[in-house]
Amino acid sequence: MTLFDDGLASSRSSAPLAVRMRPRSLDEVVGQDSALAPGSPLRTLLTAPGDSPVVSVILWGPPGTGKTTLASLLSAGSGRAFVELSAVTAGVKDVRAVIERARDNLSMQGRGTVLFIDEVHRFSKSQQDALLPAVENGWVTLIAATTENPSFSVIAPLLSRSVMVSLSPLTNVHVEELLRRAIEDPRGLGGTVVIEDDALAHLVRTANGDARRALTGLDAAAMSSSATGEGSVVVTLADAERAVQQAAVIYDKDGDQHYDVISAFIKSIRGSDPDAALHYLARMLEAGEDPRFVARRLMIAASEDIGMAEPSVLQTAVAAAQAVAMVGMPEAAIILAHATIHAALAPKSNAVVVGLGAATADVRAGGIGRVPAHLRDGHYPGAAALGHGRGYVYPHDVPGGVAAQEYLPDELVGRTYYRPSTHGAEAAWGDIAARLRELRRDRDR
Repeated sequence: MTLFDDGLASSRSSAPLAVRMRPRSLDEVVGQDSALAPGSPLRTLLTAPGDSPVVSVILWGPPGTGKTTLASLLSAGSGRAFVELSAVTAGVKDVRAVIERARDNLSMQGRGTVLFIDEVHRFSKSQQDALLPAVENGWVTLIAATTENPSFSVIAPLLSRSVMVSLSPLTNVHVEELLRRAIEDPRGLGGTVVIEDDALAHLVRTANGDARRALTGLDAAAMSSSATGEGSVVVTLADAERAVQQAAVIYDKDGDQHYDVISAFIKSIRGSDPDAALHYLARMLEAGEDPRFVARRLMIAASEDIGMAEPSVLQTAVAAAQAVAMVGMPEAAIILAHATIHAALAPKSNAVVVGLGAATADVRAGGIGRVPAHLRDGHYPGAAALGHGRGYVYPHDVPGGVAAQEYLPDELVGRTYYRPSTHGAEAAWGDIAARLRELRRDRDR
């Protein structure tokens, strides 16, 4: 869907309040005086004729500060063709198709194209590389929006060909202004709602400078409030508190639902249920979750819940994380599914976690002990006189490669931290358990 479609949606009373109240002119934009100052790159871009050369822009700012709004205003005022891509779902093929159409429009009709990419930090390096020729040759005017520092999330060649515009977080005064406007404006609630002062203050405070969050909360509060005898709806503090909780589930992917779904995802892998794991993976990706976040959690699960019962799962998870960074969405979803299924089907063991925990507990309890003299570094001046390294048996000089010598401090001799499970490769009849018994026997002889 393009922002032209979004503009049509904003005229429907059934559209969310935040969509209906999207500014239709620069005069309605609040809180971005610096970015929209006369002569600024963004102001020039928004007011330039459709056939004039303009620079590409990267909009960086917190959620709800107007990045999509400014792109929408550009499409309405510049006369250029407008195309929107979401970095969550678009691949290199989609980018190249847009660029090809833009070249055709420019050469045959003389009409420029604005390419708006939301959440550009989600694009992989190869996807961002695909934009370079179009930006450099002026086939498209790129407007890229990101909530992450472009210096770390956008490739240097693309940064050097664009102007970075930092959008300011909205203050409480700005958010209150937008809420009062939405209450009175015919596009919004049209004066049919009366909001108590403490309810308005609650919506402003919990928005944390995010206009979309504030308007979503107001919308929910108005729909759940009671009408007075005069027909107006009164929004109380209780209504606002209840509405903010409801809106958070719908809007904020960093809220409880975010943590509940990733928790269910990991527990489904731990429980060896690939179907449930794929369900929660799909829910996260469809909701716009960062695939890199999922890849990181898979790497953790590979050691925490699987470990040495199937060591290859960590290799798969690391490879998946690297592939996700290189490929990007939507194809990255397939790679994550591959790693998810491997992890879910693998035998499970938490012996790595338990072993590390036991060793850490000993260390924290003071069970450190002195490093045995034969294991100490004997290379620095005076070390030999202190006996450092004396008596050390080089394992490669011993048949079988395992020397009969003690490695733990004297105070901890006999401690056992790593205890293989009876699952997978760690099983009593598996390679790891048998190898461990053999190693311990050879060291103790």
